[in-house]
Formats: sequence, structure tokens, C-alpha cells
Amino acid sequence: MERTLLPGRPYPLGATTKTLGTNFALFSETATGVSVCFFDEAGKETDRVALKERDAYVWHGMIRDIRPGQQYGYRVEGPWDPDQGHRFNANKLLVDPYAKAIAGQVDWKAPIFPYDVNSGDELKFDDRDDAAGVPKCVVVKDKFDWSDDCSPETALADSVIYEVHVGGFTKTNPDIPENLRGTYAGLASEASISYLKKLGITAVELLPVHHFIDEGNLIDKDLRDYWGYNTLGYFAPMSRYSSCGDGGGQVTEFKEMVKTLHANGIEVILDVVYNHTCEGNGLGPVLSMKGIDNTNYYRRVAGDPRHYMDFTGTGNTLNLVHPQVLKLVMDSLRYWVEEMHVDGFRFDLASTLAREENAVSKLSGFFDVIHQDPTLQTVKLIAEPWDVGDGGYQVGNFPVLWAEWNGKYRDTVRRFWKGDNGTLSDFAYRLTGSSDLYQHDGRKPNASINFITAHDGFTMSDLVSYNEKHNEANGDDNTDGANDNDSWNCGAEGPTDDQAINELRERQTRNMLTTLILSQGVPMLCGGDELSRSQSGNNNGYCQDNKITWYDWNLNDRNKRLIEFTSRLIALRNNHPNLRRHKFFQDRNIRGSVERDIAWYNANGNDFCDEDWNATWNKTIMLLLNGNTLGVTDADGKPVHDESFLLVINASPDGVEFTLPQSPTESPWFGVLDTNNIFDPFQHCTFEEKVILGGQSMRVFRDGAKPQVECSSEGE
Repeated sequence: MERTLLPGRPYPLGATTKTLGTNFALFSETATGVSVCFFDEAGKETDRVALKERDAYVWHGMIRDIRPGQQYGYRVEGPWDPDQGHRFNANKLLVDPYAKAIAGQVDWKAPIFPYDVNSGDELKFDDRDDAAGVPKCVVVKDKFDWSDDCSPETALADSVIYEVHVGGFTKTNPDIPENLRGTYAGLASEASISYLKKLGITAVELLPVHHFIDEGNLIDKDLRDYWGYNTLGYFAPMSRYSSCGDGGGQVTEFKEMVKTLHANGIEVILDVVYNHTCEGNGLGPVLSMKGIDNTNYYRRVAGDPRHYMDFTGTGNTLNLVHPQVLKLVMDSLRYWVEEMHVDGFRFDLASTLAREENAVSKLSGFFDVIHQDPTLQTVKLIAEPWDVGDGGYQVGNFPVLWAEWNGKYRDTVRRFWKGDNGTLSDFAYRLTGSSDLYQHDGRKPNASINFITAHDGFTMSDLVSYNEKHNEANGDDNTDGANDNDSWNCGAEGPTDDQAINELRERQTRNMLTTLILSQGVPMLCGGDELSRSQSGNNNGYCQDNKITWYDWNLNDRNKRLIEFTSRLIALRNNHPNLRRHKFFQDRNIRGSVERDIAWYNANGNDFCDEDWNATWNKTIMLLLNGNTLGVTDADGKPVHDESFLLVINASPDGVEFTLPQSPTESPWFGVLDTNNIFDPFQHCTFEEKVILGGQSMRVFRDGAKPQVECSSEGE
């Protein structure tokens, strides 16, 4: 049927439903023509309408009687001149960069490349139609009953972040209805919510849920993309995680998930990938922006526009120097906050986003627009502060409003508990909020997102169990993935019998979890570490959407012990502001030596001196956190006080006798945690002036001046 075309409007970009139909708007500065193509449920093209209006390089038109659920795509005309960066080919169907839902998968056997793949010549034009092999955009209805949905608005300093994969977390959980496993609805199920609340999580950080595609080389190996860092659409929730298909229902299901998590006090943070797309370099397919306006959407080599600049290792880099591309990213971020109600973002390879020409800059346009945007100032902004380009490692260098994945924290804590010499001084910085990185640029301890493991690398269980990676299942002869020198097994000098080895691994896991949760800053727990999730030594599970990466909910006694340990540890942190300070320690003397804000002691109970700090062999230390010096007030303006804590740490392989220093109230210390105790690590103990701490273990004491209550999984 012939469609009625009205002029429509150039904004907003994308497909926007109106009373009369749907408004379509697409930016392309260098195109010579744009058509919208419509498809039926069988994937057959039924109509094609050329957009006649063009304002500020936006092609637009209102098409009558197009309703939610309609599938569409674009064909864009323009010059075929790869040497000048132009890769237009109207024979190729293109996904709308502003599509809010995407249906179908890429068929790598279809002619989705703009050039003649058979000849291998990327300059030779390919005139075959590829619509049958390209995902389709879906017109969606934005209306949703949010009722009284409200973000928990947990202060970042009070947050406990749980990095989790929507599919893997729920895929095999028998307490979730089978049809909901691996989906947004599964993450919002009663079983999932109950588990997260028992654990004490305040925010889930979801691995990428922007619509992504599977790489062709993975399909050839009967694998598929699991992590999701291969984005096709920045506005569309990944349909693979929808229990109701890909016809637009994935948008509603995502919103229902957010609403349910919010109702249970849990925030939603998205891992977002605005540094590159799935289209690769000049030899990659043309699926969206490459065929719409390649010269503006992607960064290309100066003087050689045929080739792409690549700061990400994926073949291309999004051109955030261009105002329209920057607008795309900002529109996407605002959409997920305003329409999808998410609470924050973790930016993958964020240094790439800050690159002006070649260098990473705090003064980049990206930071400028983020800083002044009233919507984004209210959400959590977390950077992965590195990329693969020169000068890309920028830990500690992001501006105010930003928190960072603290890679130095990860590296130092691993090496310290591994037993490396010369790590104690740096460990002390990481334990107390990394003031060396964040104190002098207007930020606070919450700028440090502390983590020891993440999706990329060994799980914590594998970290203490393997000396080498085992990525054979990835099909690359175990050459992929980082050569992780900070992993360790028990070593030649460690125990040799199985029971002792297993006990050491459990203890090291408890040591690292205790360090992570009780460090100043914001803890990020890699999902599954609390139940000893193993990937059998695979430290690069990006393509393993199977039992290698899925949670195993068939819990044994060891799993259950560790879950309980982690829950009670997080409860301890959540119940004591002294363990999650909003400001850096001042190392000041309040009322004499006993009232110091923070104090370090050696095993003899004496103040740490330069000799202690400089002793590279030293692996023992005590840290006093004075609960009388929080530096915050309550609603009535009165100073907030908390109990004081003493952390006693021994990373050496042998037991060490510690003489405990005097508590701030001169009362006995009261033991609340012992990582050396496998079966009852939270068993309370009476004060002893001298305490023997076993090798590679940690104990936590608190001031015994106040009456004590038994610890429970709900808190102290």
C-alpha cells in the first residue's frame, strides 16, 4: 500500500509515535538520499518511503498509520568512495542508531558487507541486497505505568555494587520459573531479589544490555558473545534477555525489572560501551552508522580516511569529537535515565571517550557536557579509566562527579595477599580509600570503586586455584585473555595435602572479601565470587554462554558457608559508618595519641615508623579506625559517633603474635571476625592483650566499651 508522507519534524531522532503515525528522523551530513523500509513479521519488505525533508542534516518525515510493533530499517544513498571514507551502499539495510527495540539476529552468511567479500577487495562495490540477514528496528510505545517508582538514591559511599550478567545469574536457578531464567524478568523474580537482599547488595551493575550482536568468527566456532561488548543499538535493550520475544516487549520487561528492583531498594547501573560499535574496521560489515555517515560517526586516520583509528582493539572508535555523535551518546544516556529509570552507568574504556584528537583530556567535550547536564548530575558515573591507546591508563585522573574502577586497588590487594614483597605501603593506601589518587582533586573516597575481580579475568575462586589460564574452550589455543601474573595456586612451598590446600584457598578468599568489603571507598563484588563460582580457569569468558560462566546453584557446604560469610561481612559494613566513611582520614590527633583519626601499628603494638614502612619483607600491620572522628553530623547537627575498629592483618605464611594497641575508650577490644576460622568466622571472643594470628589471615576487633550483641546475617 502507498504510505502518506507528511513533513514531520527533525527532532527527536529515531522513530517517535504520534497520533497520526510515526515520525522518522535520521542524521546524515553526507548522504544524498534516505528511505525508510517496512517489513512484515516474516521479514519481507512491504513498503519503502523516501524521506523528502532535510533540516540541519537530519532527514525526516511523518508516515501515516505506522504503529508500535512495526519493523523497519533504513537504506541510505551516497557516494561509494572508501578512500575518502564514504561507504554508502543503498543495497544494504541499516539499523537506526536511535532504535528503541531491535528484532532478529545478524546472518553472517548474508551479504552484509558493502564490498565484495569473495574477492577480498574492500574497494569493490557489492550490489546484493542483505535485508534478510540484518536485524530490524521496532517502533515502540514509550508509555509505561511507573506508578510510584522511585530510585533508592543510595549514596555512592554507602553502596555495595554487584557486577552481574542478566543471563548467567538466573539461567540455572531452579527457584526461578523455567521460562524466566536468563531474562530481565528472571533477575526481577522473587528468588533473585531475595538472594540479593540477603547478600546486602544496594546496586546491580549489569554487563552490557544495549543490543549487541555475535561476532561471525564465534558463530563459526559454535560460540556466541556472552559479555555483550559488541554494541549495535545504544537505545535498545538486548532482546536475548527478554522472556517475551523481540517484538518490542523487551522494553516493557526491562522497565518492569527496574521497577521491581527499585521497590526492593536495589539500584540499577548499566555497563555501557560508547567507545566503539560492532561494525569493526574497513573489512567489517555495514549494519548501521558505517552506512549512514561513516566519515562523521567514526574516527579515521588523519590524511587516510579509508582507515579507522582504533583505541579499543575492536577495529573502530566512535567519533565523540563530532557534536552529532556526542549528541547521540548524551541522548542515549538521558533516555536510559529518564525513560528506563536506571540509576547510573559504568563506562567501558572511558579514556577513549575523553580523547581530543589523540590525547586523553579532562577538558574534552564529553566531560564538559556530562558536567553541565542536569539529568546526568543526579546519577552514578563510573569510569573504566583506561583504553589500549597511548597514554590510555588514567586511573586517578578523571574529573569531579566521576568514580573510577580502581585498577591499582585490584593489583595491590592481589599482590599483597599473594605474599609479594614491597606491597605493604601501597596496600595501606588502598585499604583507606586511595587518598593518593583521589584526595587532591575535589573527590572523596567514593571515587574509588574497589574491586579484586571482575567479569574480565579470573573469578576469585579461580584466582586462588590456578597459576595459569585455561581458555582452551574459546578456540584460540589458549592465546587469548590476559596472562594474569597476580593469580596463584598454593605454590611449591605451601601445603601439599588436599584438605590443607582447600582450607588455604577458602581462607585466602575470605581474606580478600574481608579486605574488599571493609576498605574505604565503594566495594564492587564480582557476581558469583560469594559462592565460589569457578570458570575452570577460563579468564576470558566473553564467548562462553554456557555452564562455564553460568552460576551453579547446586550449592555445597563450602558455597553456603561463603555466601553466609559475605552476607554477614556486608552487614557489618552497612551497619557501621566508620567502615564506609564519606571523607578521607585526616591522620590527625584529636585529644592526644589515643584519639587519633586513624593509626597504624606494627605487630608489637607500636606506631608504625619509617623503618616499618620501608621494610619490603614486612607483611603484617594493624589499622585503627577511630569511631569518634567520623567528621559528620546527624539531622540535628550533632556529631555522629560509631564504634572503633581494629584490623589486624598477616599476609605472611607463618603465624605472628600481635600485641593489640589500646582502644580509644581504653576498653578491651572485642573480636568480631577471624578469617582463619572456617566454620564460625564471626565467633565473638573476649579480649586478649596478645593475639596469635595464623599465617595468611585477618582479624577484626571493635571497641568493647558498648554492650555487644550476637552477629546475624541481617547485621550486628
